[in-house]
Amino acid sequence: MNAQDDFLSGESGHVAGVRAVTRTRLADLALDARLALGSAGRAARAADGPPRRVLIASIYGEDLARIEPTIAGLRQTRHHVEFALGAQGAAAPPLRDVTVAENLSGGKFENLNAVLDGRDPASRDWVLVVDDDVLLPKRFLDRFLAICEALDFALAQPAQTRGSHAGWRITRRRGGAVARETRYVEIGPVTAFRADATAKLFPFPALRYGWGLDVHWSALAGENGWKLGVVDALPVRHDRAPVATTYSREAAVAEAREFLRDRAYLPADAAQQTVAVHAKLPR
Repeated sequence: MNAQDDFLSGESGHVAGVRAVTRTRLADLALDARLALGSAGRAARAADGPPRRVLIASIYGEDLARIEPTIAGLRQTRHHVEFALGAQGAAAPPLRDVTVAENLSGGKFENLNAVLDGRDPASRDWVLVVDDDVLLPKRFLDRFLAICEALDFALAQPAQTRGSHAGWRITRRRGGAVARETRYVEIGPVTAFRADATAKLFPFPALRYGWGLDVHWSALAGENGWKLGVVDALPVRHDRAPVATTYSREAAVAEAREFLRDRAYLPADAAQQTVAVHAKLPR
């Protein structure tokens, strides 16, 4: 890593090999048991508050093994949900009713701008951007938004399991916590934007890879007084493919350097810091 590339975590987060995979699976099982028995489990089951207007955006490819159950799970909610999905090829028949754009060939954020164009995302209470290769816990949406609102998060993500390919340590799940207030929220695999953050951050910059965008968001959060958070009580699995295996890492870094050249951002060492740990939700 270039010494000046202080926007990079310096880690791949790739979990590979029999020992590492076994160790992380056992760690996740232990944390699942602890979660179910503790206050974090009770918090994860909470879903109080009025129904919200939620816009969910995702870009999917040919492999529907995860995106189909993800969308099905997100439909099971008390909130008023609208989906805006984009297909990299033709719309998949099971998702045709929620696919608003086809044959997309841009990068992640270029494609997201295409599916969100004309929908006024800031008019919704929340916008969720969801990758097509993530697995969500049951009743995810109701519980996740309840925790985010209880802790006043404007920008948030669910923690990733220990076995996920997570390039930032701060995003891996931790035991004994419902959620952590952080200084950083990642561009994926699931990112939630409250309306006030949406108004400032949309439309996305026309980036193909998006590296560096999240540390820029972190700087803007500080300027706007937003709380950022990682929700440990609802960890997601993101273990299908390591980061930068379907595109050039060098190209992603070069794009980030250019994007951040004249923009404020939070350096990686600061991005890894936890501001507060919440073992339970406020009453």
